[in-house]
Amino acid sequence: MNTPSHAILNVALLSQISPSAGAIAFGAILPDLPIFGFYLWAKWIARLPEKTIWGEAYYAPVMQNIVAFFHSIPIAFLGWLMSWFFGWEIGQIIALSCILHSLEDFPVHNSDAHRHFFPLSDYRFISPVSYWDPKHYGSIAAAVELSLVAMATVWLFPRVELWWVRVVLVATNGLYGWGYYRFYGRYSSGVATRSRRVKKTL
Repeated sequence: MNTPSHAILNVALLSQISPSAGAIAFGAILPDLPIFGFYLWAKWIARLPEKTIWGEAYYAPVMQNIVAFFHSIPIAFLGWLMSWFFGWEIGQIIALSCILHSLEDFPVHNSDAHRHFFPLSDYRFISPVSYWDPKHYGSIAAAVELSLVAMATVWLFPRVELWWVRVVLVATNGLYGWGYYRFYGRYSSGVATRSRRVKKTL
């Protein structure tokens, strides 16, 4: 699932038990922050091509262990337990939002599945559904994600007091719609073109 989706959905879901939207949003994006940091380093410092970044560097053992650590449900649960023990409510919310992030990722990652039970296990659930790959129902999963984010936005909008947060919500939905059209529209067009070419050769 896309990182902004985690933030919007988690705030909509967890705001029922905590008024700290900032902590919820931070916990929602925290598992993905190392990936963003890695990409910025690989793209602008190491100057690696996109194919090398996502085809080789991202799958290096060190990077995979960092990603597994931040997407680990047991580690997030330990964080929640420690926060509960010391009475740190914000820490509990952040940890709970991290856990929800991983649960949202679990059913929509195929070849890029995370080790959600690290370090207890290296098991990866290879879902038949991908949140982005058209070869694994990506267009359907992306449409569902877009719809859920839109519904969460409608629910959150009247409850948000800060104008810039409302702008971010609307902008995120707009970018999702534009991105869906550009990516899956082009993919569908390309598939249809290849299909016509094949038929002509038969």
